[in-house]
Amino acid sequence: MIGAPLFKLSGLTKLYGARVGCRHASLEVRAGEVLAVVGESGSGKSTLLSCASGQMLPTSGGVLHGATSPDGRTVWRDIYQDLSEPERRKLLRSEWAYVHQDARDGLRMSVSAGGNIGERMMAAGARRYGAIRREAEAWLARVEIPTDRLDDRPTAFSGGMRQRLQIARALATGPKLVFMDEPTGGLDVSVQARLLDLVRRLVAEYDLAVIIVTHDLAVARLLAHRMVVMKQGRIVESGLTDQILDDPLHPYSQLLVSSILQT
Repeated sequence: MIGAPLFKLSGLTKLYGARVGCRHASLEVRAGEVLAVVGESGSGKSTLLSCASGQMLPTSGGVLHGATSPDGRTVWRDIYQDLSEPERRKLLRSEWAYVHQDARDGLRMSVSAGGNIGERMMAAGARRYGAIRREAEAWLARVEIPTDRLDDRPTAFSGGMRQRLQIARALATGPKLVFMDEPTGGLDVSVQARLLDLVRRLVAEYDLAVIIVTHDLAVARLLAHRMVVMKQGRIVESGLTDQILDDPLHPYSQLLVSSILQT
């Protein structure tokens, strides 16, 4: 069930000198909603995600985090303008989470599977070793990794298992908003299908809001309630996923969809 707004971008712009990463990007995400950001390589998807998730300072525009006040109103704060550095770090390790395309970027490969999950929990304030270990074991089970692999390092895992472990690490602190950068990229088709089924189940079970960057329109169709299409750093179309994929309005969106149909 789609809930209240949690996150907004307002006129987000990122420039690299004279080169445009993204320009005047605005969007909104609600609790329980998956938003896909699609477009070809170089369209600005990754830049938008990096700025939106607190990893890269935008040139201008707002990245707004919504929190519910005691009287039930949503209070919006810009994570770069209104939050101190400690407040922003706390937000990124508790209420927000990030899943990288390459799981090695989101895991400590020299630390056990349980240690990877436990580190995120400890960064968010958990302290009791026994409770952390039990919760890490429970998260392995939730992402369909045998719990007897708790003390194994990610170097001993397959690509699909590493990605599921990264998801477990990301979700262990109970975030409300998850950013995903091409989470199925580089995985075999059968492994992709299993991972997508897992993500869809976890989104429903934990009422997650998700912003997912993908070049794969089939991934967007399967996971996303809404999508935005980017071209040359700008959002050129936005709307319900099925609506855009079945009846795209912008010429670039039409080109993207037709290229998939022809393959």
